[in-house]
Amino acid sequence: MDIEKKDEQPLRSNPNSNNEWHKQKQKRRRCIIIWSSIIGVILTIALIILILSLTVFKAKKPVITVNSVALQDLDFSINPLLLRVSLNLSLALGVTVKNPNKVSISYQNSSATLRYRGKDIGDVPIPAGKIGSDGTERLNLTVTIFADRLVTDTEIYGDILGGNLPISTYTRIKARVRVVVFRVHVTSTSSCDVNIDIRNRSVANQTCSYKNKL
Repeated sequence: MDIEKKDEQPLRSNPNSNNEWHKQKQKRRRCIIIWSSIIGVILTIALIILILSLTVFKAKKPVITVNSVALQDLDFSINPLLLRVSLNLSLALGVTVKNPNKVSISYQNSSATLRYRGKDIGDVPIPAGKIGSDGTERLNLTVTIFADRLVTDTEIYGDILGGNLPISTYTRIKARVRVVVFRVHVTSTSSCDVNIDIRNRSVANQTCSYKNKL
């Protein structure tokens, strides 16, 4: 008895499933390309910002320069019996603040202080302000002593009689610099030692020093 054999038909893949797999593969590839491009752009921008912040826009300290210290007013009297000196003294300071940055800086309320042998005897406020990129601010300040702070100071009696009064000025400015997207705080100070020639009523031997820090 003959048994009829049926031809075996090969399995055929579903064309719709193949197309869907290819579409998903292409979609994943496009997502990878897009996200890789986005990450590459972000990293490039971050690198450019870092380079600029370390080179062109690197925060630099403002430079304070005391251009002149002049005696504006000097009146004194001596009571030899009580060993007491009455003194009125005013100094005119010509100060320049230089901004070496490629961006503007803003500085806070500051002050210039007058000192006698390390003791604060007077000050003058410096109002807050702003200096443009590579700009310069010129300040004309008048510092007057607080006479009552010298009443009990015995050293000033000898200085006045000797004709030489050692005075120092101290100026400090705190500023903010915006570097790209960051804010950097910088501080600059200046200190000047001067001798007041009592007889000639003039300033002699001016020596200044400057300090800056981030």
